[in-house]
Order: sequence, then C-alpha cells, then structure tokens
Amino acid sequence: MNANDRSIIALVTTGHGLVHTYELSIPIFMTVWLAELGVAEATLGAVVGGGYFLFGAGALPSGILVDRFGSRRLIACGLAGMGAAFVLLGLLPGLWGLGAALLAWGAAASVYHPAGLALISTGVRQRGRALAYHGIAGNVGIAGGPLLTALLLLAFDWATVAVLLGLPGLIAAAGAWRASVDETAAVGRHDATDGPSSTASANPGRLTALWRQTRHLFASGFAGVFVLVALSGLYYRGVLTFLPDLLTPLVAVDLPIDVSAGRYVYAGLLAVGIAGQYVGGRLSDRGGTEWVLAGALGLLSLVAVGFLPVAGWGTGALLIASAGLGFVLFLVQPLYQATVAEYTPPDTRGLSYGYTYLGVFGIGAAGAALSGGLLQLSGPPLLFGALAGIALLGAGLSAWLAVRRARRETVRS
Repeated sequence: MNANDRSIIALVTTGHGLVHTYELSIPIFMTVWLAELGVAEATLGAVVGGGYFLFGAGALPSGILVDRFGSRRLIACGLAGMGAAFVLLGLLPGLWGLGAALLAWGAAASVYHPAGLALISTGVRQRGRALAYHGIAGNVGIAGGPLLTALLLLAFDWATVAVLLGLPGLIAAAGAWRASVDETAAVGRHDATDGPSSTASANPGRLTALWRQTRHLFASGFAGVFVLVALSGLYYRGVLTFLPDLLTPLVAVDLPIDVSAGRYVYAGLLAVGIAGQYVGGRLSDRGGTEWVLAGALGLLSLVAVGFLPVAGWGTGALLIASAGLGFVLFLVQPLYQATVAEYTPPDTRGLSYGYTYLGVFGIGAAGAALSGGLLQLSGPPLLFGALAGIALLGAGLSAWLAVRRARRETVRS
C-alpha cells in the first residue's frame, strides 16, 4: 500500500469504528431505558427504530452529496454530528428527548457509509484488503462500544455515559477535516460489470440527473442487489436490537458484579464478528461474490433456526452459538459491499452506496420495530423463525444473481 492508501484507511477505519460504537451502544442503553422509562418493547423499538431509519434513509442524499463534494468533508461533518447528538442524548429529558437525539444521530451517521465506502472504492488501489481493514475497524467499534458502554454504566448514570461517548466523535471530526488524501487515485482500476454506463453520470445535484442515474442503476442487476442488502439489513437490525436483553436469562452463571450478564455475551459475540469481517473482505477479492454471499446467508438462516435450541443446552453451548452468529452475521457485510462495487461504475459509486445503505439501515430499521413487536406478541421463538425466513430469501436471491450473471457472461463470450 502507498501513503495515500494508508491515509485513506486511517480516515475510514476511524470513522467506521466510531459509527458502530454509537450504533451498537444503543442496545446497551436500551436495557436501562426499558427499566427506567417504563415503556414496552414495541414502543421503545419504534422510537429507536426511528433513529436507525434515518441512519439508512439519509444514506441516499448523502451518497448524492459524496458524488458532488467528495468524501472527506462529508465524513468530517458526519463525525461532528454524531458526537453532538450523543451529547444531546445525555442532556435532553424523557422519551421525547431521547427520540429527538436519536433522530439527530441517525441523520448524522447516515453520511458515513456512502462516503467511506466510495472513498475506498475510488481512492484505494488494494480495495479488498482495505475493505477487510475497514470491516475490522467497524467491528472493533461494534464490540468495543457496547463493552465500553457497559463498563462506564458501572460507574456513571446512562446520561453521563452518553455525553462521554460523544466527545471522541467531536475530536475525530477535527482530524478528518484536516486530513489530506487523493480521493480518485484508484479510479479505473476496478471496472464495474453488469452495471450502467459511466456516461449516464451527470451533475447529481439536479433532480433530472438523479432520476436518470437511478433509472440506469435499477434497470441493471443492482435492483436485485438492493433487495438483497435490504433483507440483510432486516436480519441485522432484527437480531441485534434486543439481543442484550434476550441473552441475559440464557446465561446460566452469576457474575460477581451487579450487571446484566447478557451485555458481556453480546459484546463478545460482536467481537467474534471481527474475524468474520476479515474473512469476508479477503473472499471479496476473488470476484464473483454472489455464491459466497448465498452460502453465508444460508448459514445465517440455519443459525437463527438453531440458536435458541442450542442455547438451551447451557452456557457453554450459548457461547458457541453466539460466536457462530457473530462470525456469520458480519461475514456477509464485506461480501455485499464488494458486490455493489461489481454492479456499479466508479462515477456513481457514492449514489449506489447511498441506495445500498438506504436498504441496509433504512429499510433494515424496520427490523427494530419488527423484533420489538414479535417479542411482545409471542417471544423469541417467533422472532428467530422470522429471521431465518428473511435470511433464506436473501440466500435464494443471491444465488439467482449468480446464475443470471453467469448466463450473461456466457452470452457475451
């Protein structure tokens, strides 16, 4: 890797780690909010889901802004907004204040993925390796954020913890604003396949240009990729939102501290995802990721079916099942990120990742409300059954994309 690659990787790994630190600290806070605010799972799931929805829905306009203004400045603004939102989370009172702060966080956080992934895809020459490091940094935040939050809650009330978590985002924003990188150093190295022609690009600030680019994107195989990533997002948000609360009664051990044991199993599960991210990133370097992604989603379906029965065998079995869930859940992320890059041209990469994370985190946010409603209606078995069906649909769609692509390549040859 050259100096520019390393500078970009430093920027995006910092941003990715912080985004997911904030994102996955929220379920830890939810274990406190359920008790202190006296609200039902469905109500809290809907409130939290609103913030998560903006996390995804804002990705589309963010992707447009990335194509127009570049990634680095957008990343800096997003980091500043996330840090400020968590400070507000600790200061605003009641359920309405909590909801407002989470909406602000979601809007700010929505900037990162289109900006960060577009920057990797157009600025880093060794894209697969960069995606692997990027994924690892995200999982450091995903695992470390909940663990740090749980530990801070031993010493401080949740409002103080939220303010403390907001400070690193503000500091990182200042560093990102001062960074100097070449954002287009790798353009032309990774050519898109089965995607729209680069001549379709125009000024993304114009509605007519946006419509033209969108039409070209969704007239190609990207339409199938969009549905695929939305299904992945539903599974991701559906399984993680209430998982700390679900894990606690399954842990058959008494910890020497007065804290919910599920918080630590949850953090450990997410830490295992670091290995899944790395393996997925290296697999994505081989090209033709659809069959690998189909297999990973099929495994996720099996994990959902077997999780509760295996967890019932005891704490050791629960830890093994949790590790399997963490590994496979995050294995799929670099695979679908690389698949998006294969189906889109470089000059609409920001827009394509905007649509991608509209699907993953915007449509996927419905998983938070879905999980809260299913848990309130019937409990964990119904939730995990629904998740298994979602993953199985995704596996079938990914296999269909692989077959479709093989047929098109055969015709071209």
